[in-house]
Amino acid sequence: MATVDEQLKTLARGVESIIPLDEFRAKLEKSEKTGKPLHIKLGLDPTAPDIHLGFAVVLRKLRQFQDFGHRIDLVIGDFTGMIGDPTGKSITRPRLTDEQIVANAHTYEQQLTKILLPERTEMHRNSTWLSKISFADLIGILSKFTVARILEREDFSNRLAAGQPLHVHEIMYPVAQALDSVNLVSDVELGGLDQTFNIMAGRDLMRENGQEPQVGLFMPILVGLDGVKKMSKSLGNYVGIFESPSEQFGKTMSIPDEAMKQWFELTTDIPMDEVETLLAGHPMTAKKRLAHEIVTMYHSAADADAAQQAWEHQFSQREIPVDMPVAAIAAADLKDGRLWIVDLLKAAGIAKGTNEARRFVSNGGVSVNGEKVTDAAAEVPVTEGDILKVGRRYARVQIG
Repeated sequence: MATVDEQLKTLARGVESIIPLDEFRAKLEKSEKTGKPLHIKLGLDPTAPDIHLGFAVVLRKLRQFQDFGHRIDLVIGDFTGMIGDPTGKSITRPRLTDEQIVANAHTYEQQLTKILLPERTEMHRNSTWLSKISFADLIGILSKFTVARILEREDFSNRLAAGQPLHVHEIMYPVAQALDSVNLVSDVELGGLDQTFNIMAGRDLMRENGQEPQVGLFMPILVGLDGVKKMSKSLGNYVGIFESPSEQFGKTMSIPDEAMKQWFELTTDIPMDEVETLLAGHPMTAKKRLAHEIVTMYHSAADADAAQQAWEHQFSQREIPVDMPVAAIAAADLKDGRLWIVDLLKAAGIAKGTNEARRFVSNGGVSVNGEKVTDAAAEVPVTEGDILKVGRRYARVQIG
């Protein structure tokens, strides 16, 4: 079994903060001494999952814990889903129905085994314990919190200051999440920095109940294909872990050079000293290694080789430039993932107006990903990283 120092080195990679670090080391040392695995908790939103590389960052961290022999407690918030996590929201979130929550939880169970080991993963639904709390018990639990403490949450105080509604059921969310930790007696809880208040509330309530408080391990947010905004399906700037090898490879090759270091750190296991050597060399070589690593992880090395060869044949051998202008497309402008070819040409700055764009298309010099477009009325499928070519000019599609 790995030593505590070896575990710390791996588990701290790509982590924003561990609070408190000394308690985390103590828990690892206790686990090593007793032979008992730590229980690592992650709460999951009951909305329908679509696992992409951004979501996989925290799942990969859980897998590292599993590889060291620890156990994972995944909490499907089927009860708290009736509240809706208000974190970062300026308005009250709509409540989900029981049917929606059950269906979404089942989808999680199907998808998570792509990364996690089923034999070291336990799924929980927090309705198991939260639905059994009586009103008298709830009063006792709430007596351990103050209004001032709850209003320390910036999003709550901001909504009050702005005169926006803050409903009583919403301020119950961090209390409910803390109760999850108490019932599972969790050792470590993972989450983004936006979950700091909720996870720290779990520490407080566990201590109030005579339990050893959990440690908070906070993960950063992976930037999307644009290199700026959070990876998100709604923004179209994501790489899905169930996408084809060619899609994963091609999309990864489209990210800005500046985003590569974070992607290497959070989406691969390549040692960081090797990453630094790669980044000091040619950006194209480094990016190909990154794309190859990602495809290998979610498919196979053979699939990664084939995807790289196909990409090089399609792009490199056609001497498509590495750096090119961006055709910025708003996600809201897409209709079922399609856009009028004329609007695409104008967004790329290649055509100054509609008539010029129509003329380019009619002259037969327009293609998207190597596919010619000859109908000026055509609505073409558009995804992040697509290559638009007009004559000898190129543009890369960016959605967001």
